Amino acid sequence: MEKPTLIITPHHKLWSIDVKEIWRYRDLISLFIKRNIVVQYKQTILGPLWYIIQPVLTVIMNMVVFGGIAKMSTDGIPQPIFYMAGNICWFYFADCLNQTSTTFVTNQAMFGKVYFPRLVVPIATVISNLLRFGIQLALFIVLYLFFFMKGASLTIHYQIVLVPLLVVMIGGLGLGFGIIVSSMTTKYRDLTILFTFIVQLWMYGTPIVYPLSMVPSGTLRTLILANPMSSIVEAFKFATLGEGCFSWPALTYSFVFMCVLLLFGTIVFNKVQRSFMDTV
Repeated sequence: MEKPTLIITPHHKLWSIDVKEIWRYRDLISLFIKRNIVVQYKQTILGPLWYIIQPVLTVIMNMVVFGGIAKMSTDGIPQPIFYMAGNICWFYFADCLNQTSTTFVTNQAMFGKVYFPRLVVPIATVISNLLRFGIQLALFIVLYLFFFMKGASLTIHYQIVLVPLLVVMIGGLGLGFGIIVSSMTTKYRDLTILFTFIVQLWMYGTPIVYPLSMVPSGTLRTLILANPMSSIVEAFKFATLGEGCFSWPALTYSFVFMCVLLLFGTIVFNKVQRSFMDTV
């Protein structure tokens, strides 16, 4: 009688993450990444060009509404590059959050047929969204060089080396919030609609279309700084554009917030995955 090569046992600790098991399924993660990229624009005319069209149209709208009508300051930075810097960070966060928030509902048929670590799916989603972020970052660099050659006052600070960490933090926050919402929507489906609306409002609580410097000290500024995305966006703008409210304590707060959020999200996710097929 042959001995089993793999024994599947339940996790006794809700906060446990079997990293070795997830690593064993790295080929599956690669397949999910390819699936996410191909399926998203499989039957579209423009395909991946939407990765570029979306931020361009959004920046134009920001220029008209916030720069033209509302006359909001951009700290002396040309409007297109200022809005692009904030938008590419927010797009990556929102994509990770929205797509991982439907993990259980979207993949319920597959989850009910075969075993694999359920965290593989949201992890693959966060990684696959890096393609969009990379393309939009390339667009940002082209736009940056254009305005720099035109004589715009743009300065790159040494904090530019933190950009990879900032991207990891954005993905971690999107993953953490996403798996929590995904766990909650297995039982309460209308939370998906509610959270989509919340994400849209959340953007205005993040200094995307306005600089943090224009927000006076007080309750409103405190609330904006309590948003973990605020310090990340400001750090990205400061590192690449030379303007922004960079703060090590604020960035440390966002990093700690991300770690606690991922731990809490893992606990909720592990608890729900044990019985989600009975409620989904």
